[in-house]
Amino acid sequence: MFDISEELKKLPHEPGVYIMHDKDDTVIYVGKAKDLHNRVRSYFRKITGRGPQIDKMVSLIDHFEYMITDSELEALVLENNLIKEYSPKYNTMLKDDKTYPYIKVTLGEDFPKVMSVRQMKKDRSRYFGPYSSAYAVNNTIELVNRIYKLRTCNRSLPKDIGNGRPCLNSHIDRCCAPCTGQISKEDYRKRVEAAIRFLDGDHKDALEELKEKMTKLSENLEFEEASKVRDLYNSVKMIAEKQKITSYDADDRDIIAVASNESDTVVQVFFVRDGKLIGRDHFYMKNANGIEKSAIIQDFIKQFYSGTPYIPGDLMIEEQIEDLRILENYLSEKRGRKVTISVPKIGKKEKLVELASKNAYLILEKNMEEIKRKEAKTTGAVNQIEELLHMPSLDRMEAYDISNISGFMNVGSMVVFEKGKPRKSDYRKFKIKTVSGPDDYACMKEVLERRFKHGLNEKDELKKREIDESYGSFTRFPDIIMMDGGRGQVNIALEVLDELGINIPVCGMVKDDNHNTRGLYFNNELVPIDKHSEGFKLITRIQDEAHRFAIEFHRSLRRGAQTKSVLDDIPGVGPQRRKALMKAFDSIDEIKNASVEELAAVDGILQPTAEGIYDFFHRG
Repeated sequence: MFDISEELKKLPHEPGVYIMHDKDDTVIYVGKAKDLHNRVRSYFRKITGRGPQIDKMVSLIDHFEYMITDSELEALVLENNLIKEYSPKYNTMLKDDKTYPYIKVTLGEDFPKVMSVRQMKKDRSRYFGPYSSAYAVNNTIELVNRIYKLRTCNRSLPKDIGNGRPCLNSHIDRCCAPCTGQISKEDYRKRVEAAIRFLDGDHKDALEELKEKMTKLSENLEFEEASKVRDLYNSVKMIAEKQKITSYDADDRDIIAVASNESDTVVQVFFVRDGKLIGRDHFYMKNANGIEKSAIIQDFIKQFYSGTPYIPGDLMIEEQIEDLRILENYLSEKRGRKVTISVPKIGKKEKLVELASKNAYLILEKNMEEIKRKEAKTTGAVNQIEELLHMPSLDRMEAYDISNISGFMNVGSMVVFEKGKPRKSDYRKFKIKTVSGPDDYACMKEVLERRFKHGLNEKDELKKREIDESYGSFTRFPDIIMMDGGRGQVNIALEVLDELGINIPVCGMVKDDNHNTRGLYFNNELVPIDKHSEGFKLITRIQDEAHRFAIEFHRSLRRGAQTKSVLDDIPGVGPQRRKALMKAFDSIDEIKNASVEELAAVDGILQPTAEGIYDFFHRG
């Protein structure tokens, strides 16, 4: 029996983390303390003004535990990890799980590319960002590639130099075509260095070069080309003008402000890079009702910057926070350089914080309903399914389907949903290898065996090489498997998992006679579900997506098979000529009806081959 009054007496006067449990042993709150004895005891004193939320939490405490640390900084790190682990009901929590786009220059390659990525890795590349707008990132990359004519292909250079013809970008003067060997590695690097200066905000060279080029083209009466260069010049000038905002210094900083009402809390962040405001974003906080603004800001900083790959040197906030020095040390350690958290009181910096605050309130007023609608369709829908199936967490769901026509060309699909949203990068297609004929159960067994055996093998291989599992394409297993069907499909999945020694719950998405989702088959029971709920709509979306992905894969294979079966029977027509024919004509019928002259006009089709193709389709 846990006696709270007795346990309070045993608390040490040392820094650490405390964990509050309710009568069901559920973690309801995690906190840190400079002095565990004083902090934990404070919850059980008769103190007014703490707010209804804290009073409610205290009334539910059945027992607590604590962990001592060597410093308050260690306590902060541990507190943050435990909050992520348990998601306690009464902790203020950051709900958004966003990743931001970066511009990456692949300097580790002999002929680097400029591309958009969502993760910053410790490699030899140069990264710019993060940016809050993927649209702006893509436009910037397109502009850089047009100005400096860098490659966008995936060819392995210099190994592939001279192999094959240059792509369309080379023909329309959008790429300097290093694949042809026309430009040396050194000259290409000069273009890349100029592109980096541009991305760093130095637009002067680009503007001068474009202006000079425009003048020469005009003097040579090449007005059409001159107009294209003029458009590029204007685009660069516009970017240069836009980036003058907030350029009072050349620092990187984030500006953080909070807006709250009776039910909701929004944190607004402005991202300033090299002294230029490059974007903004907002975050919805839960369990923040009645919490002071300074505490919300503090919790946001701890949670957001523990997960983001980039930390600026300066955070500007609205109100002074309790753990300012501790957080500065923590973020400085993560960043590898000093981080300062400040509350500006005068001047432009104070005006920026005020602007962020106004934007937060604007979002709270205008966008909160939309935020809630989106959340209800994703994480809200997942929460409904969790409650329906009595499961703690369904962060990742995988669904499978089989497609064939009377057993012809069996294929399988795997789709992945995370936090209620499709994660298309993790989708997988399977050509069935061991089953002929219409046997969906056998096909599904093969798909699941291949998927999970591959995952287990990848895990073993990565472990041997001491590489993190997250680098594998199949290593992350789902929290639940959603099968397109009832008892039969579920049992097939359970049989495969049992044979492989894997413990993953399996749920069947059952359809009615009209092929509409009607419920879930789970733990040998048909679980009814409200057809008007967001959880039901999410299940339907998952089922439809698995079906669509399988059908599209099957259709693509059928199209390829049909093309191959006709054209590959023609003497003298191999893969390259077949591709050329399909590029020149819209259909097989057009090839059939083409004259010898029209066929001979196709790139790579000589006169004898053209006559052979014509004779093939017109022989009696």
